[in-house]
Amino acid sequence: MILKNLYESDELLAMRSLNTRMELTNQDKLRYLNLEKGFEGEKKFDQMTELLKEERYIINSLLLKVNNSHFQLDKLIISQGGIHLLDIKNFQGDFYINDNKFIAVKTDREWKNPFDQLKRSSLLFRQLLQNLKLNYLVEPLVIFINPEFTLYQAPMDLPAIFPTQVDKF
Repeated sequence: MILKNLYESDELLAMRSLNTRMELTNQDKLRYLNLEKGFEGEKKFDQMTELLKEERYIINSLLLKVNNSHFQLDKLIISQGGIHLLDIKNFQGDFYINDNKFIAVKTDREWKNPFDQLKRSSLLFRQLLQNLKLNYLVEPLVIFINPEFTLYQAPMDLPAIFPTQVDKF
């Protein structure tokens, strides 16, 4: 059961509007395209969760604050087994991890490591639960939804679901 639906962010709506009215700078165009791609990935994952048979509560796009720190969660799935804290990524192409750096193979460009963001969000979410005196098992995961994504040199214990594992998850 979806408790909070997925909606386009204010930033995506603004960028979409600006894109139709003017020529965006290269940096703004890249930001806009990344926002669109991210939203498409989250919609795709939502379509897959509609097929779930077990009783679950799904909350999309949460912005929370704990101990004066704000953090955003793409998706929270609450079930009897615990809480899945999910960060959905619609990355495309080949990447590898080296010294905790997330790097695109083709360009050798370093990207923001999604596992660092997940670690921070997970820590703050657990603190929020502790402050509320709630004791739940929390499983944080990065879901790579795009079938054209590959991550090389990924450690076995990485909190990730890869495109070939999404259906099983």
